[in-house]
Amino acid sequence: MLLTPQYLFQDVTHITPAFLRSQGIRALVLDVDNTLTLHDDPQVPARVRAWLEEMQGEGILLTIASNNGQQRVEPFARALGLEYVAKAHKPLSQGLEKARSRWGISRREMAIVGDQLFTDRLAGSLYGIPALVTRPLGPETKWYIRLKRVLEKPFFGLYFAKGGKIL
Repeated sequence: MLLTPQYLFQDVTHITPAFLRSQGIRALVLDVDNTLTLHDDPQVPARVRAWLEEMQGEGILLTIASNNGQQRVEPFARALGLEYVAKAHKPLSQGLEKARSRWGISRREMAIVGDQLFTDRLAGSLYGIPALVTRPLGPETKWYIRLKRVLEKPFFGLYFAKGGKIL
């Protein structure tokens, strides 16, 4: 199903290089808000920064694709030394295609990582790549995301009803 998670992780730090290798994934497209850091927070938690360094040390290609504008995404990505796509328009595929073409890899070798089903999971489904869904790092501050969280509940229910678990 387009919105039911394929994989659900407690947070990004639970995604391991071993898991990625087992799936043939060499590259990750990363969401920002409530995936790598809290909404509108310019700082990255130390454990997430360590995870990013581990991924890079293992040869995993990383880029950020966010629906946020340039003013939010550019300084955040630059502080981490990562390429980025601002205004990625997820769930549309243009931001994912831009990241893939930079890497010169096939879709089979990449995945998207994010906390929202209606943007990140759906983007992965429409582009034909795995979506590694994470639990949000913190509470939602924007009313429209709180609304989407309510609408996501049935899809998480389906995931758990089919035996899915939090990895």
